Amino acid sequence: MSQSNYIPEDAPFNAEQRQWLNKLVGNFISDLTSGKGIGGHGGAVVPVTILVGSQTGNGEGLAKKLAKAMAKMNFAPQVEDMGSYDKARLAEEQNVLIITSTYGDGEPPDSAADLHEFVRSEAAPRLENMSYSVLALGDTEYPDFCKCGIEFDEALEKLGARRVYPRVDCDVEYDEDFAKWKDGVMEAMGGSAVATDESEDVAEDGYSKKNPFPAAILKNVNLNGAGSERETYHIEFSLEGSGLEYEVGDALGVMPRNCEVLVDEILSNLPFKPTEEVPLPGSGEASLRDALINHYDVRSLNKRFLVNWQERSGSPYLRSLVEADDKKAYDDFCWGRDLIDLITDHPADFSDAEEFVGVLKKLQPRLYSISSSPNAHPGEVHLTVAIVRYHSNYRDRGGVCSTFLSDRSEGVQPGVFVHSNKAFRLPEDGDRPVIMVGPGTGVAPFRAFLEERKVSSAKGGNWLFFGNPHEEGDFLYKDELEQMQKDGVLTQLDLAFSRDQAEKIYVQDRMLEKGAELWKWLSDEGGYFYVCGDASRMAKDVDAALHQIAQQHGSLSESEAQEFIKQLKKEKRYARDVY
Repeated sequence: MSQSNYIPEDAPFNAEQRQWLNKLVGNFISDLTSGKGIGGHGGAVVPVTILVGSQTGNGEGLAKKLAKAMAKMNFAPQVEDMGSYDKARLAEEQNVLIITSTYGDGEPPDSAADLHEFVRSEAAPRLENMSYSVLALGDTEYPDFCKCGIEFDEALEKLGARRVYPRVDCDVEYDEDFAKWKDGVMEAMGGSAVATDESEDVAEDGYSKKNPFPAAILKNVNLNGAGSERETYHIEFSLEGSGLEYEVGDALGVMPRNCEVLVDEILSNLPFKPTEEVPLPGSGEASLRDALINHYDVRSLNKRFLVNWQERSGSPYLRSLVEADDKKAYDDFCWGRDLIDLITDHPADFSDAEEFVGVLKKLQPRLYSISSSPNAHPGEVHLTVAIVRYHSNYRDRGGVCSTFLSDRSEGVQPGVFVHSNKAFRLPEDGDRPVIMVGPGTGVAPFRAFLEERKVSSAKGGNWLFFGNPHEEGDFLYKDELEQMQKDGVLTQLDLAFSRDQAEKIYVQDRMLEKGAELWKWLSDEGGYFYVCGDASRMAKDVDAALHQIAQQHGSLSESEAQEFIKQLKKEKRYARDVY
């Protein structure tokens, strides 16, 4: 084939089409070899590795957007999941962009844990030839805001890498910060922000987080029995006409509404008329009362909010709190307090209602693990929601969204959207066994898993560890799970009702009791291991039990057990949906 004939003669094109394609390919190769870059934007092609640490998919989505924008300029981006990235490549990297979230108690996402540990260890190489920048995703409601991204940033700098653009720490509303960081790093790495094609940012068609679907509630029942100290609601929504699709393992975003009684109390302590028009987050206007019920967060306090409030308040206590800048003092003050406590105990002056709402955050959707299979319940999506109620500082309080769903949703169609979680999927091979650990509402995705395994006639075994305080009143989905056992869908069911005996028993204790068989499912049969629930305690205890099982029943040393479990994660055979 000659230099100008890149398209084979037997290709299914006529002479004119073949001539046009040969010219197009020739121009493309010429651009690359002449240093103009892909698309002729000018400048040599710049290789960029985008490393992603994502627990629920937000980071992965932003990495794809970034790569798409960079590919339209003189960059050659490559998106790499940190969980499968070869650490040996790090020393050879020229340009690295890190996008990572933080979850739990300031922990890295599961996929990022190994690389996060490596770059902060003595084994990490010097990185003087690397240019980098970090986009950190977080939530200011949590004390260790963006901790994982901050630690990656500090570690790379310590290893000698050159920061080409300052780290950006994003709150839950990250679109604007991401756009700023994206343009900044491209310009710093030799691109041009002006030339960026923003076509990937066009509005999404259909229903999404920005345009949630108003879903009718078909069923809303408390799963806990009489006498239980807990409330756990099973809620079924209709998706008919929405066009929304989901897979087992995904989450459902629900747009909550603030309690009208609380909002009216707030308004009664402010000098503004409830009917006064105020701007809404993003765009639009509404009455102050409607804005506080449906659009602004009137519950969450954090350091940033207190600093803004103190500037308008004459409170000596708040001034001393801000001046001391002590993390524990902030956390202690914010816990169990809402906006109403500031208004009544530490009042502030605002020129008008618009200035008042200007210090408030946007009311955020809540994500819940989906507890249904779309193939078992076409046109529906189910949730398993723990209702949060507590008393603090002389007030009864509760979770914004959970009490909305349990107490204030009658006759309402809450806005919902699907949040994909590709990191929490059943194995493609239905012959593989799955082990599921889900105490409390952590059982939610595993109800969906079991329904899906039944519908798909998967042959692999299914083993569930479930726990709660008491069997009487707290055995969620008892009838369904026992029927699945009878039907042969649920191979094994191990229960841990912690307060039904003198010595407390938890799911990790049941795992250790069945350690030999659990190890066989994982090592000999290639099983998959899933955990859902509390990140700060349960998930850590389960992880420690898994390491202990690997050592005791796999005859592995401590370091070998660690490597075995790291490998499970890399193979996506150990997945966690924790919060």
